[in-house]
Amino acid sequence: MDNRPIGVFDSGLGGLTAVKELEQVLPGESVVYFGDTGRVPYGTRSPETVRAYARQDMAFLMSQGVKAVLAACGTVSSLAGDIGRSLPVPYFDVVEPTARAAFAATKNGRVGVTGTNATVRSGSYEKALQALDPGLAITAAPCPLFVPLVENGFLDPDDPVTLEIARRYLEPLKAQSVDTVILGCTHFPLLRPVIARVMGPQTRLIDSGREAALALAEALEVQGLLCGPDRPRQAAFFVTDDPEGFCRVAEPFLGHSVEGAVAQVTVE
Repeated sequence: MDNRPIGVFDSGLGGLTAVKELEQVLPGESVVYFGDTGRVPYGTRSPETVRAYARQDMAFLMSQGVKAVLAACGTVSSLAGDIGRSLPVPYFDVVEPTARAAFAATKNGRVGVTGTNATVRSGSYEKALQALDPGLAITAAPCPLFVPLVENGFLDPDDPVTLEIARRYLEPLKAQSVDTVILGCTHFPLLRPVIARVMGPQTRLIDSGREAALALAEALEVQGLLCGPDRPRQAAFFVTDDPEGFCRVAEPFLGHSVEGAVAQVTVE
């Protein structure tokens, strides 16, 4: 048994999709969430900047006494995994479990990858997929405007702006007849309805936040790090920008209020 909380971090609010999944698969576990809302997005930054931010984010979570760290950020997962693996607690990211799920899901061997510019440039998902099957046909499409759309609440699949941006970004995937699409940024599941509308009902969408949460839950159970059965669950949220704005956007996606549980911090 280990009653310490699980640490989760992301560049903004996208990592809340992973927190929501953790609340479902590990309902008794406490969580400390860090969203770097003052520096979002990470996907347009240089690799050096992303790595510097990731190091600061992980250090903050370690200061909160967490028993494991989940990088619920495709960009960090793609560019700073070595930093996470050097932590003194178990580290998890989104790339490997998501690639495994996409490999298991595809029927025609054609997989699409969506992500930030930095994630797509890194080729992390392609490498992970090809390690599983070199014969897979992989098409990657950077979707840099998806993160600001999510952060600013443009989620309606009938919104003409959101729909047109999605159509433009996803056209290369449709042209290659992919049957499985990796949502390679934890912000992207919040746009799942519009992505599904563009790609069509036959396309399987792989949620990187969900796959990472499932992998973490399995690993903690195997390693005997789950909390005790009678331990009351607690959740704390930390951001680097206005907590009020975070509270307003977070509640609809988590399905519960985070009022009173969010604090603003500085990690630089």
